[in-house]
Amino acid sequence: MRYEGRIFRPPSEARSYILQATIGCKHNTCAFCDMYYEKEYRERQEDEIIKDIHMAKASGYRPDRIFIADGDALAMDLKKLENVLKKIRETFAECRRVGIYATARDINEKGLDALLGLKEKGLGIIYLGLESGDDEVLKRMQKGDRSQAMISAAGLVKASGIKLSVTVISGLGGKSRWKEHAIETGKVLSKMDPDYVGLLTLMLSDETPVTKWIENGTFTLLKPDEILHETRLMLENMTVTNCAFRSNHASNYVNLSAQLPREKDKALSQIDHALKHAGYKPEGYRRL
Repeated sequence: MRYEGRIFRPPSEARSYILQATIGCKHNTCAFCDMYYEKEYRERQEDEIIKDIHMAKASGYRPDRIFIADGDALAMDLKKLENVLKKIRETFAECRRVGIYATARDINEKGLDALLGLKEKGLGIIYLGLESGDDEVLKRMQKGDRSQAMISAAGLVKASGIKLSVTVISGLGGKSRWKEHAIETGKVLSKMDPDYVGLLTLMLSDETPVTKWIENGTFTLLKPDEILHETRLMLENMTVTNCAFRSNHASNYVNLSAQLPREKDKALSQIDHALKHAGYKPEGYRRL
């Protein structure tokens, strides 16, 4: 398997075969993220992607999950992506699920017919970074899409039958907009009604605008207890049909796992217990 630069994948794809079909992130201007700074976005040639699939097969690898990288690989040419999915299905009969990162713009531009076709060819889950439901936070963080575009994209994914996993970042509103970030994120997640929600907590990198804002005093980080109050408020404003909620990323101060809505009270009780006993992960143990 051949890779260019650093490779990132969702926590749930930890044991998946990572197939790098695109390099970098087409958007690549989010103020909190430096994951793809060193890369200029491009699609790999189809024959190179297919060659990697053959190399993985020849190695004896038998993956039951495959993740197509990099940052928003759904942006790639539709026909090329369909051919890659077809080759995956032909090569790895044991593969139960293929996943991919996407932006709301990717999804909305592809449209329902394209998503239905990708579902038929084996795409099983799309990972979408909402980050925040508050449009003011999304604007400052240079996310590119706003909440309505996220809701529209979620509706297309759900209508296609592809599973939807949505990522949210605790602390992204800072001290000045933590309530708006929590409440609006809960409301937008309710409208998106995803199959999975993954909650991360803001981590800093020297190169990102957020770090510079902290240095010049225009952004104030939340403390661990404030992060938990924010998470609690978000959950209180979140009404979903059947969603696996996870806050077990290495960046989180407290690990939470709940099937919503059935286990919402359990998650809220876990938060209250952590607040009462200051049961937070030490700062030095947090990782991206």
